[in-house]
Amino acid sequence: MLLRADKLGRSVPGKVLVTEATFEVRQAEILAIVGPSGSGKSSLLRLLNRLDEPTEGNVCLDEVDYRQIAPRELRRRVGMVMQRPYLFAGTVLDNLRFGPRQRAEDLSLMAADELLAGVGLSGFASRDVSNLSGGEAQRVSFARALANSPEVLLLDEPTSALDEDAKREVEAVIERIGHEQGVACVLVTHDAAQAARLAQRVLVLESGRVVRIGLAAEVLRA
Repeated sequence: MLLRADKLGRSVPGKVLVTEATFEVRQAEILAIVGPSGSGKSSLLRLLNRLDEPTEGNVCLDEVDYRQIAPRELRRRVGMVMQRPYLFAGTVLDNLRFGPRQRAEDLSLMAADELLAGVGLSGFASRDVSNLSGGEAQRVSFARALANSPEVLLLDEPTSALDEDAKREVEAVIERIGHEQGVACVLVTHDAAQAARLAQRVLVLESGRVVRIGLAAEVLRA
């Protein structure tokens, strides 16, 4: 067990977004979160690295309550890739170096090239981000997150804005991250077929509550 949520929830005035969510994420596992629109999938994801603050329950990372971890350190260890890539102006290399520089570390060109090779973008370090396609920009977002050496990656519908070819390229990146690099991934998706292709386990959320969790083939067949 790498990440564990225990009765996790968040309410805002007049609305319960998530309530009593209990589940765990294991090292090198891809866990998909599925459910109807408005069920709280993205809200649950944002609670896992305190982008939003829970109003009930807690999360442990490596058996440590994540409130005991400084927010910047927590978000390095539990990274996030959003639905649309938000890259900084400049080169791909500038973007990859951003996170390490926040820790007074310098990401070498060799290390950057290795990260880019891992997302299928060998030789892209010097490219200006304004010249990237949507799929390339999303893969740079993955490389930028991986430059922080995360233990967990939170993925909020990372392929929903892409065409079919770019979608499959990003799915291949997610598989490599989980299976080859040992990073745990929590994938929010509205696409049950994508969950079946990528995830070992699936969590179904309805009205902010976990209604099923288990092996992907069993849950998606139910």
